[in-house]
Parts: sequence; structure tokens; C-alpha cells
Amino acid sequence: MSTAISSQPAGSDREIVTTRLLDAPRDLVFRLYSEPGHLAQCWGPKGFTNTFHEYDFQPGGQWNFIMHGPDGKDYPNHSVFEEIAKPERIVFRHLGGGHEFQMTILLEERGVKTQLTWRMLFDTADHCERVRGFVVPANEQNFDRIEAALAKMSATSQL
Repeated sequence: MSTAISSQPAGSDREIVTTRLLDAPRDLVFRLYSEPGHLAQCWGPKGFTNTFHEYDFQPGGQWNFIMHGPDGKDYPNHSVFEEIAKPERIVFRHLGGGHEFQMTILLEERGVKTQLTWRMLFDTADHCERVRGFVVPANEQNFDRIEAALAKMSATSQL
């Protein structure tokens, strides 16, 4: 897979939008999100690992996990899935940890590739602005990890 250029399209003052064209078909990208074993391997910025405790991939389902930072610190996470429209959209509400927001993941077919868009909508413009400086580069690192996981999934599924 080749790394495609990401962009930060203009959004509202409460929203962070990150987009990347992935060299993978949409069904494979959706599969990565729907199977916790794959997602746990690539969720979060560079250097992070995850322990998923609950991943109930359906509207109203809970997603509870711990992100283990490269500094040794643990970051508990809790989200609730609000909408799942296979294979084009996943919406969840990230709760707690001081960073509450709604995440909309859009998967758009672009021939044999997929445009991945994350729309993070915060409750206030102030909160969005406070986290923008670390969220934007963290999202890019997460997209890098997703690309690597998709490449591995593609290679495995062709065997």
C-alpha cells in the first residue's frame, strides 16, 4: 500500500476533520473496524497499544478499552456506538477521559480505493481548539497504522 496524502478539510469551529485516501477496498476497511482483533492492533497514535475489554459493534453497543501509551501511562476509553451503516458509516460517542466527542467515520469508494474521513464533533469550540494541536497529528499517525494493518490484512486474505 502506498501512503496517500491526508487533508484537513474545513469544518465547523467544533469539529476536527481528517481524511485520507487508502489503497484498500471499502469492504476491507469496514472489516478492520468491525473486527476488534484487527482494530486493537492499529488503534491510536504511533507507539500505543490497546487492550479491548468490550467491543459490541452494534447501535447502543459499548466499546471499553485501555490505550497503553509509549510513556507507560494507561488511558481508559469508553464509547457507545450510535449508528453503523455497513459499509459506509460508523458513528460513536466517545465518553469520559476529559475528551467527549462524537466520531463519525465515513468510508467512500474511490474506484478500488477508499476515502476514509473522521469527523470529530466536540460539544464546544473551546474544547475542540484545546485538543486540535495534538489530535490532528495523532489522527495522521493513526491513519498510518490503519494503512499498515490493511496491507497486512490484504496480504493474508490473498493466501
